[in-house]
This record gives sequence, structure tokens and C-alpha cells, in this order.
Amino acid sequence: MKLKIAIAAVVMTLGTAALAGPGCGLGHGKQVMSCGEGTVWDAQSQSCVPLTTS
Repeated sequence: MKLKIAIAAVVMTLGTAALAGPGCGLGHGKQVMSCGEGTVWDAQSQSCVPLTTS
């Protein structure tokens, strides 16, 4: 009886982890940032800055 309970607990734990795995914080790609017209993304300041042309 104890063995059946232990096996059921392991199966439920691994099943939950397998389902949650793809949605966890690990392995996420970078998000795409879009800025308004006339601005571009500046990685250093982590914000949209006016587009300057020289």
C-alpha cells in the first residue's frame, strides 16, 4: 500500500513538472520591443529613443 502511494506521488509530481516545464522562466526567448514611428530601441537605456540621422 505504501509503495502504491509513493509511486502515485512520484507520477503526479513528474507529470506536473512536465506540463509546467515549457511555461517556466527557463529557456524563454527574448521579447520583441516595438517603438513608435520615428523612434528606435536603445539597448543601453532599455527604452525607445528618437531616431537621429546624420
